[in-house]
Amino acid sequence: MSKDIVQAYFDAFNARDIDGMLACLHDDVAHHVNEGKVRIGKTAFAEFCAHMARCYDETLTEMVLFEAEGGARAAAEYMVNGTYLETDPGLPEARAQGYRLPAGSFFSIRDDRIARVVTYYNLADWIRQVS
Repeated sequence: MSKDIVQAYFDAFNARDIDGMLACLHDDVAHHVNEGKVRIGKTAFAEFCAHMARCYDETLTEMVLFEAEGGARAAAEYMVNGTYLETDPGLPEARAQGYRLPAGSFFSIRDDRIARVVTYYNLADWIRQVS
């Protein structure tokens, strides 16, 4: 069931367990981030997660998971509750500002692993909250 692997992925995210997140991913995962380049593979995903952990402390709440018939796709809607820890290049200066932001992710599932992750949120809203 695709919702199970997606739930495990988000549980690992909230536990700040990058290895747990990686265990949910297909080796050639395509990671589509909001306002960024597509990253291919677990190594690129792990590098992104390390950067995010350095700059942001986030917990996802109000999670609603959806699964397409057949289990090849899933989606999630949630709230990102965060603290901006370290200035991310090109973004406002970090001063431990808090933020709360609705977001969503879309997933493709292959061989019981996540093969594609697409994440969306309103960057202008986030910038307004941390500025």
